[in-house]
This record gives sequence, C-alpha cells and structure tokens, in this order.
Amino acid sequence: MSAVVSDTSPLHYLVLCGAVDVLPALFGEVLIPPKVAQELRHCRTPAAVRDWLATDPNWLKVQAPSRVDLALPVDAGEGEAICLALEVGARALLIDDRKGRTTASRLGLAVIGTLGILDAASKRGLVDLATVIDRLRHSNARLDPELLTTLLRKMS
Repeated sequence: MSAVVSDTSPLHYLVLCGAVDVLPALFGEVLIPPKVAQELRHCRTPAAVRDWLATDPNWLKVQAPSRVDLALPVDAGEGEAICLALEVGARALLIDDRKGRTTASRLGLAVIGTLGILDAASKRGLVDLATVIDRLRHSNARLDPELLTTLLRKMS
C-alpha cells in the first residue's frame, strides 16, 4: 500500500481539532516535503501544531521530491507536496487549497481535504464528527462553507 502525501493545512487543522491520530489509522504512513515541515514549524503557526510536530510521530516522514515544478500555479509547500505525490505514486494528496486541489487533480492525483479525512474517520468510528467540526469552527481553520454544509447535512 502506497503512502499519502500531505500539504500543510490538513495536518495543521487535524492537530487543532484533536484528530491528527486518525491519519495513521486511515492511511498508514504520511509523507510531507521539507517546505511543509517548515510551514508547520513557522513561528506564526499555532504552538499546538509546532509542539505536535516536535513529537516526531513515527508515521510521519519528511521526504524531499527529487524535482519541483516551479511552473505549477501554487505556493511552495503545495508545489513540493504535489511533486512528491507524483514522484512516489501516492494513493492520495491531502490538501485543502482550492487551486492546489485543482492543480493536483489535473495532474491525475486523488485529493482529500481535511473534511474528507474527518468524514472517512467518522465512518470508521475514529472520531465524533460533530465534535471535531465544532473544534474546527473554533480554530483558525478556513473551511469551505459549501463542503461544511454538505458534511453537516450528512450528519443529520
């Protein structure tokens, strides 16, 4: 089973809502490129996220892509994540940014966002969806209102 590659935001948001441990349960190993690790360590990143990364989870691996396509219309972290996912044949790219998702999909990658991860985790009984969504709403998460509404309707 191939690993998944993650961009910054899914890890960031899953830490903030207390659900980051669903990742190894759902996907096994998660790869992140160096730029994503750097973004997670940034001084403006919430301390909870920086502290979590400092625990060095054994299922999270930092791996640089051998080549980064600078022509991709995304930021540096997303570009590295997309290139790494393509290079390792990742079964999915965990990413929330709309432009990044579109670019990755166009390149043939399966994409899953934070809400999709939480939905899958809920279906496997790993989280209480209402609780983690409430925590996300009270964090700095920028959630797609349309996706959130759809997910909340499924809970009803």
